[in-house]
Amino acid sequence: MTEPAVLFVDDDADIRRVMAQTLALEDLPAECLADGASALARINPEFEGVVLCDYNMPELDGLAVLDRVRAIDDAIPVIILTGQGDISTAVSAMQKGAYDFIEKPFDHDELMELLRHALEKRQLALENRRLKAQVRHLAKPGPRLLGESKAMQRVIATIDPLLGTSANILLRGETGAGKDAIARYIHENSPRRQQNYVAINCGAVPENLIESELFGHEAGAFTGADKRRIGKFEHADGGTLFLDEVESMPLALQVKILRVLEERRLERLGSNSSVAVDVRVVAATKADLKQLSEAGEFRADLYYRLHVVQVDIPPLRERKEDIPLLFHHFALIAAARYDRETVPLDATQAAQLMQYDWPGNVRELRNLAERYVLLGALAFEDSGVAMPAADAGRQNLAEMVDAFERTAIISALNANRGSLKDTMEQLGVARKTLYDKMKKHGLDKSDFRE
Repeated sequence: MTEPAVLFVDDDADIRRVMAQTLALEDLPAECLADGASALARINPEFEGVVLCDYNMPELDGLAVLDRVRAIDDAIPVIILTGQGDISTAVSAMQKGAYDFIEKPFDHDELMELLRHALEKRQLALENRRLKAQVRHLAKPGPRLLGESKAMQRVIATIDPLLGTSANILLRGETGAGKDAIARYIHENSPRRQQNYVAINCGAVPENLIESELFGHEAGAFTGADKRRIGKFEHADGGTLFLDEVESMPLALQVKILRVLEERRLERLGSNSSVAVDVRVVAATKADLKQLSEAGEFRADLYYRLHVVQVDIPPLRERKEDIPLLFHHFALIAAARYDRETVPLDATQAAQLMQYDWPGNVRELRNLAERYVLLGALAFEDSGVAMPAADAGRQNLAEMVDAFERTAIISALNANRGSLKDTMEQLGVARKTLYDKMKKHGLDKSDFRE
């Protein structure tokens, strides 16, 4: 059942019946109740609607209902219906915190406008409350992990309890899935954030240089080593070391990495003395390290040392509902970098984003967003996004309708920078309809404000 936007309370059955029809015609879901106690039983601090209550009722009158509603949540608007000329009652209601009062017999348009304004105020109060509840998370330094999909929420739920620890973490995901961004998020939201975050791609450094890159060397350690050099482990002392493509690390080097992780000490090349290091390691791989270790291609002891906690990063094709929000985020960043205006996607372009399989994952999406800021719609013509995905037809009709509806709403919210009033006008839907659909698709207008 749709939650009521209006709780109407009146002990007159005929008035309740007329009001129910009136509110239904105005697309305002309502529940009409005969007494204040029944209304109060349906109200809690998460109630999203308003209370329209007659003043003259047995047992609990309008002012008593007002007092009790405000005791539950003083941000719930209560409108009191009063008899003609009953000014003292109206004044008393306003003094006690009523949102407003209206005299019987009331003007239809005046009442509808009053109810819609009260609903807007209630939604604003709830949005502010939700934003305040998010302050601790959003105020944390460093990058924020974007994504409302279930897959991404599982990632966040796994990572967040580990932020205050020094546990090693293994990230597994396809190329471009965002492993580096997650490693940075872990570091910047940990007690180590004041120290260095150091990243090295183990597959991009030649085998004869990677040991020196990681451990450093003394002057004269090898030809060309004319002075001491601090390695990545030492540079990350007190902070976080991100080992990307760790599956590419030579087996001989894996033994030395394991020793450093176990003893928390290292020796620079060409040195006979050890140096203490305190480093949290976040390793990333696109391979299955357990299978590689079983095949003898990766040391099992190092695998278990790195695999204190494994986080599987979902590919973008498995969290498509995050695509519009991510694209908008990347477009805003690109617009600021290149000093360009951002032009919101239309519904067709948003649907193309959702149909594409994204073999390059988040990295490919970010690159497209940058090209879109620079080239506009031409960016779509120069990419595979313009072509429907091969498996797009596997969705049933309901899934396709839901996906298109969500992308259309996201596109409109982006275009109107989170303004619900402008969005409902663009889409041609009533406010309550828009609220219901945003709630259905897990959308929050605060995510679309610049």
